[in-house]
Amino acid sequence: MTPVSTQADPRPVGVLQDGDCPEPTAEATWIHVIRKMDETYADLVRHQSELEEKNSALEDAQHFIASVLASMTDVLIVCDVQGRIQQVNRALETLTGWSEADLRGRPFLALLAEHCLPMASTFAQQIRAEAIHDCELAIKGVDEEIPLAVNCTSRYDHRGRLVGMVLIGRPVGELRRAYRDLAQAHDDLKRAQGRLVNAEKMASLGRLVAGVAHELNNPISFVYGNVHALSRYRERLLRYCAAVDDASGPSAELQALKAELRIERLLADLDPLIKGTLEGAERVRDLVQDLRCFSSGQQGESTRFDLVHLIRTAVHWVTKGERREIETTLALPDTLTVQGHPGQIHQVLMNLVQNALDAMRDNAQPPRLSISAGQDATTAWLSVRDNGPGIGAQDLGRIFDPFFTTKPVGQGTGLGLSISYGIVADHQGTLTAENHPDGGAEFRLELPLSLEPKPRPERHA
Repeated sequence: MTPVSTQADPRPVGVLQDGDCPEPTAEATWIHVIRKMDETYADLVRHQSELEEKNSALEDAQHFIASVLASMTDVLIVCDVQGRIQQVNRALETLTGWSEADLRGRPFLALLAEHCLPMASTFAQQIRAEAIHDCELAIKGVDEEIPLAVNCTSRYDHRGRLVGMVLIGRPVGELRRAYRDLAQAHDDLKRAQGRLVNAEKMASLGRLVAGVAHELNNPISFVYGNVHALSRYRERLLRYCAAVDDASGPSAELQALKAELRIERLLADLDPLIKGTLEGAERVRDLVQDLRCFSSGQQGESTRFDLVHLIRTAVHWVTKGERREIETTLALPDTLTVQGHPGQIHQVLMNLVQNALDAMRDNAQPPRLSISAGQDATTAWLSVRDNGPGIGAQDLGRIFDPFFTTKPVGQGTGLGLSISYGIVADHQGTLTAENHPDGGAEFRLELPLSLEPKPRPERHA
């Protein structure tokens, strides 16, 4: 048997020593469990609050990103490494007519025009080295191809691995149209400015020319009338000399004097001399008449007339005197009624046709004259084009100046186009000249279908 120790325990009663573990009671256990549950619940509440805050921040971020994407006017395309579309913005949906759901998973190359595919197919490789900037592509729009200035960059995940590319494109069609409209407006302004300067120049020169024509008219009338009188005197002298010769015959002294003075030769020379003087006087008279026509305004009442009839008549009159064959093309409507002075407009048309024929005088190729006409809501227009050498750049701004001509001396006064310009201006129209892109010069005449009444100048006592 094991002996029982009868030695007393030296520890005081009720005092726990190290290593002692009393049995827990039921009440203490429940208190411990409740405390743990409170701690766990507090943790859950805290985690739930943090999660809700993060979800709210995430929703705000998503709404912010969605609003930014929706507000972008530039096109946005997000693709994976294979070029399949993952996300687009509203700008692309508007341009193409396809929704994001329809485009997701499709290759972005399907959006591009055919001529852009070879270049765009290399984007996936190029962006591995560097970003692509200002590359012009065209996407298939709803009605037409739309050019874009595209930037393409790489897209990486949180580990730094390449997962796709992002394309941002800015439509340049509107910018180009705006630039074209601006350039057109600038050209129109330059032409209007040129016409305004020309009109002022014509007005000033008209006043000067009117005075010159008036001063020339009187002396040339004297010369013209005196030469006609000399022509009549010549006839009388011829009759008198013939009568003297047929009488008893001149004496030997008169015969010698007649031979010495060469009377017969003088009488024979009088006729060509008088005719030459008359021709020169007539040319000066015509020049004065042209000057007066250039400086004068409209005379009489305007009427309604058919411009097409005048065009055909002018072409017939001018070309019938040509010794060479002229290939003439007329693209005219059946009728084209305008208001004005038909005689003066007919003079303008003949000047334009004659000017075109003169420009083709030294053509190596067969001369071709093309005339077309038409009208819009308020204006009738006429185009006269030749296949000559065109107008020199230095002469375009002077073509309607009085006395300016590129013809040899004696073949033109330089007043035809100036007079035509003045007549057209008096008809409230425009006359312009330019070189045609296919060669030759083209004159364009525009006349209003109806004339606005001009205010009468006030008369002062």
